[in-house]
Amino acid sequence: MSKLIGIMTMSLDGFVADREGNVADVMRWYMASGDTEVHTGGADPMTLRMSAASAEHFRALTADLGAVLTGRRTFDTAGGWGGRHAWGPAFVLTHRVPDGWPRPDSTVTFVTDGLASAVRQAKAAAGEKSVGVHGADTIRQLLNAGLLDELQLDVAALLLGSGVRLFDGLRGPPAVLGTPTVVSGVGVTHLRYVIRPT
Repeated sequence: MSKLIGIMTMSLDGFVADREGNVADVMRWYMASGDTEVHTGGADPMTLRMSAASAEHFRALTADLGAVLTGRRTFDTAGGWGGRHAWGPAFVLTHRVPDGWPRPDSTVTFVTDGLASAVRQAKAAAGEKSVGVHGADTIRQLLNAGLLDELQLDVAALLLGSGVRLFDGLRGPPAVLGTPTVVSGVGVTHLRYVIRPT
């Protein structure tokens, strides 16, 4: 059965972006932490350069993904991934479909009828693989609803001091996390937690 895995990079003090929404500092490890190249694929492919440990971790994580679930802000920030996300069909939670979308040959679907519908559609598209969840707000919504199965946190060796926090706005019962798997990269520590039912 398909799992929902929240995938996010954050600073050690818990910020996913600075006050202006810029993610460059927390995402630097993707581009400048080593000599191992990772090619992302998708409609707007990138070549990442990271440590060997981070590259091995990243490849294993993304090989298991069959779809993406994210929010509108992440979609806008990423420029819509050129219409095709590298991890498979993308399902974007939004109140309004942006102008110029949907586009021919795009694998982006805009979901305007709520979180439950977006989860159903993303899991169906992923099949036996997992759904990678992007975006602080989308991850918080899934945690609040008790729907997230795992958290994959890439903790950058950085203190931002302010900005957009990943875990602001959690409510309801606490989310109990299992013992993490830990991979040490260069300038980043990769933590993967299973979320236990409460």
